[in-house]
Amino acid sequence: MRMLRLFSAIVVAVLTGTLVNSALVTLGHRLIPLPGGLSGNTPESLYASIPLMHAEHFVFPFLAHASGSFVAALLATLISRNRNFWLPAIFGVLFMAGGIYMAVILPAPFWFEAVDLGLAYLPMAWLGHQLALRWMPITA
Repeated sequence: MRMLRLFSAIVVAVLTGTLVNSALVTLGHRLIPLPGGLSGNTPESLYASIPLMHAEHFVFPFLAHASGSFVAALLATLISRNRNFWLPAIFGVLFMAGGIYMAVILPAPFWFEAVDLGLAYLPMAWLGHQLALRWMPITA
């Protein structure tokens, strides 16, 4: 039963964290359109729009990255019923690896990359884990 909970936690956390991330990025593009009439649907279009972006264009990407890590860690902790931080930390590191990959292929301003990589992944995974611990019964 413990292995089933762990497997379920991994699958649900990855899918939900990724879905939350994608949904917030998409919502951000709708609420704060990219400059220059660019769509952001292709890497080339997004790359071309980066020099034209202002701080408000980076709010939703940060929220997406932070929320994806937070939700993945929260669900991983709740579903696995594991009080240790190792599983949420793995999700924080995996989501951070995705953030590092995006920082390499799609260079954003240094201030955004520093804030994003420093605050959106491992700290949010830790916060998700801490909230889950508050919701979990003591016997879990």
